[in-house]
Amino acid sequence: MSTPAFVTENAVRLEDFSRLCEQRTSAEHYPHCTEVQANVPIYDAQRLRDGDRHAVLDELHRVFRDGPGVLVIRKGFADTAVVDRQSAVFEAIFAVEAEAGVAADHFAKAGSNGRIWNSLQKAALQSPAAYVEYYANPLIGLVAEAWLGPDFQVSAQVNVVRPGGQAQQPHRDYHLGFQTVDVVERYPVHLQVLSQHLTLQGAVAHTDMPLESGPTQILPFSQQYPLGFLAWRRPEFIEYFQAHAVQLPLVKGDLLFFNPALFHAAGTNRTADLHRMANLLQISAAFGKAMETVDRERMMLAIYPHLLAQLADNLLSAEGLAAVIACTADGYSFPSNLDTDPPLHGLAPQTGQQLMHQALSERWPYATFAERVQQMRTKRQA
Repeated sequence: MSTPAFVTENAVRLEDFSRLCEQRTSAEHYPHCTEVQANVPIYDAQRLRDGDRHAVLDELHRVFRDGPGVLVIRKGFADTAVVDRQSAVFEAIFAVEAEAGVAADHFAKAGSNGRIWNSLQKAALQSPAAYVEYYANPLIGLVAEAWLGPDFQVSAQVNVVRPGGQAQQPHRDYHLGFQTVDVVERYPVHLQVLSQHLTLQGAVAHTDMPLESGPTQILPFSQQYPLGFLAWRRPEFIEYFQAHAVQLPLVKGDLLFFNPALFHAAGTNRTADLHRMANLLQISAAFGKAMETVDRERMMLAIYPHLLAQLADNLLSAEGLAAVIACTADGYSFPSNLDTDPPLHGLAPQTGQQLMHQALSERWPYATFAERVQQMRTKRQA
């Protein structure tokens, strides 16, 4: 019998997951790495630069796909003054946003973290010179191309975990890691697996990160579990993660990269005075864009009065309404401006389709709907 295309959360099995996570990383499989620590291949930046590019790309890809799913590059920024100059830019942005009352982090208890959304654009506007020298590092592109191929797109968010900041719940990342279970269940399993091939997660250590500061907890090989996007919230998987996750100390300038499906979580900062700072890189494959640019908000406004009339006269079935909304409005929460468009349910902001369904369900007058569409457009702008 073939594997079902659509499954529910009840299909996950901890024994299947643990069997994958019990694998061991052999340095023999990754000849460019200098050592393996806690199942994680450790690379020297210069050795990667000096290696045969094709062979390096192939090896790094295998780490993310067939191997532990995570790697560390020591001295990714050999000149840590470059990192310090970018850190100064981030501190200036923090100061501006604090003055403006910008809410920092949706993912942590208030005050325990500092967060800069879209640090990529903000840093480029704040200090083009610091931005250029920082992102001129070819290692970022090398690792991104190994997983995503050419024409990838970089985005970034700064995270500062202050002393006493508590560990996150283990999770998977964007895309489907940001959606609720009921949304994930609507995707066939092959697309759940495909999701991990569309992005790459990375981090630049902007401070030293000894173990007591709570560097990222990771569970090697967990990205190989095909139902992980349905599993990570379940108590037995959280318990397994807490018992088997590993942490690696980092120093300023080190790079960490991992498959977004890897179970991971920021650790607890148990230091008295170390504010652990990382620039989190979220790199997207080229194929995440549609062929044409479509003004969907304009389309929503154009058909809304007709949909209201059709519903008033009972001329449109629920299935028909859902179909026309799906063709008209944007059904995905991202990309957006998370400073102004924070999550409403799960970790995802409201979509155009959700807004349209809400408006029609509550029979908003056109003026109200138009105002909310404009608000949505404004919130999503950078």
